[in-house]
Amino acid sequence: MNVLTYLFFEGSCEEAIEFYRHTLDAQVDMLMRYQDSPDPEMITAGSENKILHAELRIGDTVLMASDNPSSEQSSFQGFSLSLSPTNAADADRLFNALADGGQVQMPLGKTFWSPCFGMVTDRFGVSWMINVPD
Repeated sequence: MNVLTYLFFEGSCEEAIEFYRHTLDAQVDMLMRYQDSPDPEMITAGSENKILHAELRIGDTVLMASDNPSSEQSSFQGFSLSLSPTNAADADRLFNALADGGQVQMPLGKTFWSPCFGMVTDRFGVSWMINVPD
């Protein structure tokens, strides 16, 4: 069994995908828009070009994403996605890219478990931990 992460965005899924492609070298394995759904009841006015389902591959990990299908606002709370770059230079590059337009929660620095660890919330509200293994 696998546990996969599914992120719902408030109409900004396509922008998030492009950001993660550029920032994290994410590969888009699958992308379906609402207009491509075989169920016409899923398509509402204005949703045609929004993302119904996408699968991104970041390293060996699959991250799934969609534009929020409900009228409730998405809120990414109570979890962080964790990246494990192999060195401090990669950690710095990833951290700064994710922090662009986002908010630093904990600057990159040495901890007792890592030579380089930091926490940042990106411009889409997704929390990330950057952790170089010791």
